[in-house]
Amino acid sequence: MKKPTRKGSLSKAEPEMRAEYDFSNGVRAKYATRFAEGTNIYVLAPDVAAEFPTATSVNRALREVIKARSKRRTA
Repeated sequence: MKKPTRKGSLSKAEPEMRAEYDFSNGVRAKYATRFAEGTNIYVLAPDVAAEFPTATSVNRALREVIKARSKRRTA
């Protein structure tokens, strides 16, 4: 069963795509693989986030914890 169409609605509406939009060189699903892999996002508690102003400082501190833990295991 077909949907009923409204008469005259297409002639008054703007075209679907403006002329200045050029997608002729576009690549379909360019980042789909990367998106499908996912990301690791961790939300810090506000009190912890206050101690680490940047992602670099968080990573540095976590690397130190990992290094200390691995030394403890081998000793």
